[in-house]
Amino acid sequence: MLDRLNQTMEHIEDHLDQVVDVAELARRAATSEYHLRRMFSALAGIPLSEYIRRRRLTVAGAAVLAGHESLLDIAVRYGYGSGEAFARAFRAMHGVGPGEARRTGTALVSQARLTFRLTVEGSSSMRYRVENRTAFTVVGLKTRVPLVHRGPNQAIIDFVRGIGTETRERLEKLSDQEPRGVVAVCDDLDPSRAEGTELDYYQGVITSAAAPEGMTALPVPAGTWAVFTTSGPVPGAIQELWRDVFTEWFPSNPYRSRPGPEILRTRMAPGGAEADAELWLPVERDTAAKG
Repeated sequence: MLDRLNQTMEHIEDHLDQVVDVAELARRAATSEYHLRRMFSALAGIPLSEYIRRRRLTVAGAAVLAGHESLLDIAVRYGYGSGEAFARAFRAMHGVGPGEARRTGTALVSQARLTFRLTVEGSSSMRYRVENRTAFTVVGLKTRVPLVHRGPNQAIIDFVRGIGTETRERLEKLSDQEPRGVVAVCDDLDPSRAEGTELDYYQGVITSAAAPEGMTALPVPAGTWAVFTTSGPVPGAIQELWRDVFTEWFPSNPYRSRPGPEILRTRMAPGGAEADAELWLPVERDTAAKG
């Protein structure tokens, strides 16, 4: 998998002055566009589209300082429809406009070219199982929240705190399928997985019952799910599990992520500082992987 990702990085470098087709990148990585975006964001810590944009502006910055081409020619070569659009993007990354950068020879920001390497640690094993599930329905309360990779998500905290005890008890009575009890469900995430992008967030249950008045139903089609478990401080242990699944488990197993909701069941320990968690992710066999 890492070899294929590095071949994909080479393709990006060779086409920075052309349209970079994500479908072609996925073909070279022998995976789906959806999984490529997820994997790249988890491994690199930056969305794929943002990496490509920053690499373009890095090499464009070198061309600006070299002084051999007009600023408009550089703008057009790296995909900008006008000098103004190029200047805005250039300033956003480098902190200075291209004209001023050329006149003063100021230092610019550089996005390093990425190469993926295997680091052998073996310090822990990941507990998981794979389940094939028939179609089911999530029923609960829904809101729209920003994605937060590290630390508390205040929007989620405020939403959950606003759910009354009576409503939560009504939800719990509807639960009749695994994972049992009230669960957190994330759906309709931005493909980039960038910090601050929005997603649908549910506090709900997995049930065969119809949605009561005032609640929302999310139908989930049949499919395969990878189920991961962890225990530890919240929210750190859960956020680290999410990261480890994409940086360690997927590269080591013949599965890839597929579109669908992500389900988290959390059971708090006495005191509220730690929890047992179970993370359900929609997956499919990676036909290009061995195993």
